[in-house]
Amino acid sequence: MGIESITLLMIASLFALMALGVPLGASTLLISVAAALLKFGPPGLILISSNVVAVFGKYTLVAVPFFVFMANILERSGVARDLFNSMAILGGQMRGGVAVQTVFVSVVLAAMSGIVGGEIVLLGLIALPQMFRLGYDRKLSIGTICSSGALATLIPPSVVLIVYGAEAGVSVKDLFTAGFGPGLLLATLYTAYIVIRCRLNPALGPAYDAPEAALPFARRLVYLKGLILPLILIGGVLGSIYAGVATVTEAAAIGAVGALLIAVLRRELTVESLRSALWSTTVTTGSIVWLIVGAVSLVGIYNVMGGTRFLAGLLTGMEVQPLVVVLVMMGIIMILGTFMDWVAIVFITVPVFAPVIVDLGYDPVWFGILFAMNIQIYMLSPPFGPACFYLKSVAPKDVTLQEIFAAVLPFIGLQIVGLALVILFPQIALWLPSLGK
Repeated sequence: MGIESITLLMIASLFALMALGVPLGASTLLISVAAALLKFGPPGLILISSNVVAVFGKYTLVAVPFFVFMANILERSGVARDLFNSMAILGGQMRGGVAVQTVFVSVVLAAMSGIVGGEIVLLGLIALPQMFRLGYDRKLSIGTICSSGALATLIPPSVVLIVYGAEAGVSVKDLFTAGFGPGLLLATLYTAYIVIRCRLNPALGPAYDAPEAALPFARRLVYLKGLILPLILIGGVLGSIYAGVATVTEAAAIGAVGALLIAVLRRELTVESLRSALWSTTVTTGSIVWLIVGAVSLVGIYNVMGGTRFLAGLLTGMEVQPLVVVLVMMGIIMILGTFMDWVAIVFITVPVFAPVIVDLGYDPVWFGILFAMNIQIYMLSPPFGPACFYLKSVAPKDVTLQEIFAAVLPFIGLQIVGLALVILFPQIALWLPSLGK
């Protein structure tokens, strides 16, 4: 059987298993085991296990559970609540100010944890009730939280960038540095959209009604104290990386310890909250591990059969401009995002795409940022849209999933605009990394 037929058979089998409700990790693992046994017999299982061992030997991936644990501790320490209250007061009585401050808080939370799910749940519990109470437009409120919460896929210490860097063999430090520009670009686009809409229709974003928000700006500065602990944690994590004091994995451990210290200082750390954070970290990391095992097994055995070489040949053999090939890759990632988890997308596409990007003469760091921005679009896009489901889990009962999907559509448009700008102007992502070279 030729590699073309094997490729089609694998894709058809994956769709069939997922249609039957088999989890993605199990589906990819079953297909890889079946392919190995049919092609190589029992020795084929050794090929699968060796690929899995090789991936889990990558030291950088150890950072993932540390960052997940850090996010879980911060979720239970009240830091996000105080941060949001401080920023809302500092914003004063500007129309749409609470939504704008939500975007700002999202950027800070993303820089503290790098985990989308935890950030959106926090904002859904803290910011959404506040905006609903003030009479904010429901779709504007929902869309702001989902889109700004998804910034954690791009702003360091993004777990997406860590996993991409480990698989593509790209410096995670360079990816982190490159993620700042596009992340702030998207935050700026969201802020501009909110401000313009509230300027055109003030009823969409009423002013914050807390008495403190009416104080003169100089007197509101006292509420900057809510930023102190978050900025110390961000400085400890990212500062240790950029100063060359710690690797990404070591910095993640610093962040985990820092989150624990913050919880202790705030007297929020209890045996129950620690047990809950550890259990949540285990569940999240475990689900990621199974997705990695399945995806790596599938790609590994497909590579041995010559599959990745075949797909790379198809991409490099296209008689079109190199930029068109990049756009095709973006389209493939978008399509996979409609039915596949981002972890699986990384381990299935990056082994094929990363070498092609280098062959085409593009910077793999730049492509990593495009990849993360594409994953951010996937976070919001129906029918999968994990960010929408995260918010639904904590939103008031009258907020329907259909309403959430409708609310995020304008923000998906803004994400596509941001992605297009970074494609057309690569220096948006690459200017910061270039300063350190």
